[in-house]
Amino acid sequence: MELEVRHLRALCAIADAGSLHKAARQLGVSQPSLTTQLRRIERALDGELFLRERTGCRPTPFGRAVLGRARPLLADMAALVAEARAQAHGPRLRIGSTASRALPGWLRRLHRRLPGTETSLLVDVSANALLRMVAAGQLDVAFVHEVEGSPLRLPEGLQTHVLMEREPQFVSMPRDHPAARQEIVSLGDLAADRWAVDPSVDGEWDGLRRVFAGAGLDPPVLHTDYHTATSLIISGEAVAPCQPTSGPREDMAIRPLCGDPLAVRLLLATRPGAHAEVYEDLRAAYREAALRTPPYRAWLHHHASPLLEAA
Repeated sequence: MELEVRHLRALCAIADAGSLHKAARQLGVSQPSLTTQLRRIERALDGELFLRERTGCRPTPFGRAVLGRARPLLADMAALVAEARAQAHGPRLRIGSTASRALPGWLRRLHRRLPGTETSLLVDVSANALLRMVAAGQLDVAFVHEVEGSPLRLPEGLQTHVLMEREPQFVSMPRDHPAARQEIVSLGDLAADRWAVDPSVDGEWDGLRRVFAGAGLDPPVLHTDYHTATSLIISGEAVAPCQPTSGPREDMAIRPLCGDPLAVRLLLATRPGAHAEVYEDLRAAYREAALRTPPYRAWLHHHASPLLEAA
């Protein structure tokens, strides 16, 4: 068997995911099929690439050496395809992002700045997945958030621009929740509530768990996606962390947390020299979304945020 690009892509997916099950899901194949493919690759290379363990799999020293050669090859291949398509179809800007209220304003500004450029958008809950896609040449830029205490795995060679060093996370709750009568709430006010959290968001559950432990709390937790969480909050079944740009809404209350125990860092990642000018449009769009939300606008004024400076 001769090695092909798809084989190298499979090896990198296994290494990044840390398990055959997760890698198979990302690649859109069955786990038995991926396991068979890995065995064929290992026979072709005459060496074991991964150690299979109870908690997943990790590269052997030989596997790390192969991966070290495979990743640049995949990046070069992706860049070749991207450049060829750009020449064939005109300029393109492929944007990846975690969910953000700044996206509509950002796209609006980009369309004005780059009127002849085809713009696409991919929204994903996994910041790490988006960063890998930028490194692989599948995206040009990625706007992501990094949960405090849970660093993202930044691929080698990417450039980052920090939009917000520390964005506070607010909390959304039922409109008739007793704590909703306050302008700022404490974790203790919500100790008896069920908290909804999406464990597929990189670092989200780990960050919330650390905050609970630091406050000496152990509230019940519902693991769900945030679309379902919204319904649970409106019906009075849960509270949940949320972005400070969320709201206002008539069917739920959104409040800052006392002391800002939950926070994220907002980053724009690009390949070296690629589309750095889009950062200013993103900053302006984020500022617009932030100032449109009274609780967050008040928070920014209270903390004398540089974001308040005119763009």
